[in-house]
Amino acid sequence: QLQASGGGLVQPGGSLRLSCAASVVTLDYYNVAWFRQAPGKEREGVACISRPDGRTDYVDSVKGRFTVSKDIPKNTMYLQMDSLKLEDTAVYFCAATRLGGDLMDASLYDYWGQGTLVTVSS
Repeated sequence: QLQASGGGLVQPGGSLRLSCAASVVTLDYYNVAWFRQAPGKEREGVACISRPDGRTDYVDSVKGRFTVSKDIPKNTMYLQMDSLKLEDTAVYFCAATRLGGDLMDASLYDYWGQGTLVTVSS
């Protein structure tokens, strides 16, 4: 129901845009987020968009570098990642929930994409 794409290999300082296309789930009715999980680490919330006000929030480590957005007609969400750092290397997941609360808490989410690998390396 959520299909993530756009990962790849990029040099430090480079950019990538991740996409998450939804089917069955209508993203306009859901709180949505991007999470990531690096090897040996727990999954962490990266960015989220709450509804209906569209407020965004980011983990401190990506503020000013990443931008989360939704395209309602395309039923797709995005994560624009600029000025990438080595420590951004991880598998990135998109997620959606109709629940409220701490939108950076993975336990709130019941719809998940399959993950897309982002590798930042020189």
